[in-house]
Amino acid sequence: MKKILLLGGANTQIPSILTAKKMGYYTITCDYLPDNPGHKFADEYHNVSTTDKEAVLALAKELQIDGILAYATDVAAATAAYVSEAMGFPTSPYKSVDILTNKDKFRAFLEENGFCTPRARGYSSVEEAKKDLENFKFPVMVKPVDSAGSKGVARMDDAGQLEELVENALQYSRCKRFIIEEYVEKYRYQIAGDGFSVDGKLVFRCFANEHFSNKAASPYVPIGESFPYDMPKEVHEKVHAEIQRLLTLLDMKTQAYNFDIRIDKDYNVYLMEVGPRNGGNMIAQVIEKATGIPFVEYMLKAAMGEDCSELKMVEPEGFWSCYILHTLKEGNFKRIQYTDEIKKNIVEEHIHVKEGEKLIPFTGSNGTVGVLILRYDSMEEITTNTGIYFSGTDTLKSDGWIKVYDAETNTLLKTFTAND
Repeated sequence: MKKILLLGGANTQIPSILTAKKMGYYTITCDYLPDNPGHKFADEYHNVSTTDKEAVLALAKELQIDGILAYATDVAAATAAYVSEAMGFPTSPYKSVDILTNKDKFRAFLEENGFCTPRARGYSSVEEAKKDLENFKFPVMVKPVDSAGSKGVARMDDAGQLEELVENALQYSRCKRFIIEEYVEKYRYQIAGDGFSVDGKLVFRCFANEHFSNKAASPYVPIGESFPYDMPKEVHEKVHAEIQRLLTLLDMKTQAYNFDIRIDKDYNVYLMEVGPRNGGNMIAQVIEKATGIPFVEYMLKAAMGEDCSELKMVEPEGFWSCYILHTLKEGNFKRIQYTDEIKKNIVEEHIHVKEGEKLIPFTGSNGTVGVLILRYDSMEEITTNTGIYFSGTDTLKSDGWIKVYDAETNTLLKTFTAND
């Protein structure tokens, strides 16, 4: 039986573990959190941090694995490439994966190669950034260069915010570096979704509309994605072409990608992030339902060096979304209540917390209460009737369609309402 090492055992990694077992692989998980829920589904678990490349490599050699996968995790993607390269497994170059998972390296690469990209620089200290701040046009974004789940990301409108926002960003940076980049005004929705390359060619992609909430604890953390991406075919093709140019320059091979992309009013394409892994928020599961493509299986096959050449482009059918359940304030989870209006659209409900468990404000993926997958009969239903989103905005539609309750006081922690 072939062995696969899966980096991480969080809720987001469970689909990869279950799918690997279904495909007949011997599943081994590792991370530094033995209580993570995914480990109970694996055949074997080891307490090794997914970001410690040398420790994971030593484990992989000891276990004589046949492949390694970083599923829905940016922080472990470079580790997977490093181990694969060292053990002679098929992989995209470690150097290229490192560029894609490090924001200041990625921005510099885009600039050097003539892509549309905001002015951006990486720094290690507030003092270093202060000297360069006059070269930026406000507003700017302050981000850790190597965090995941949008943690530590904030907008800065004046120089007086610098120290506070840098301190926050550095909390989430393993290498203790942050990036300042000029804010890119988007036209309509930010583009989310996943894609897949075979031998460097982007053979499949499924773009989505990314949604944010101005009332969330952080307005820069996505609260959901809706499919299909609501723009003309020529925009899809232009974005596809820019991604392909990037993959060619980086000599990428066979693997999945997660996208965060913006276009401006002139349809110029800004590759904000092209993660060398699939997305979280159950995006892969929505794509599987919308296209019929067994997307997770292809990721596992790629990790194991198996043939993926039969994968072709398939347009999504129907109208779908994934939505991140969250709360605005601290509390202890009691229950979630749905109105009949939205209940009829729910295809899957995944709750990640137990009754009585502490909830934190949604400032990053660590504040996720759960994930919903929803289906609609039309784009009009998503944008104007009983669905989640208003057309062309990032706001919620229905009035009070989900309520999150506190366990101790039985009071509302969060009511999802119009303009949320």
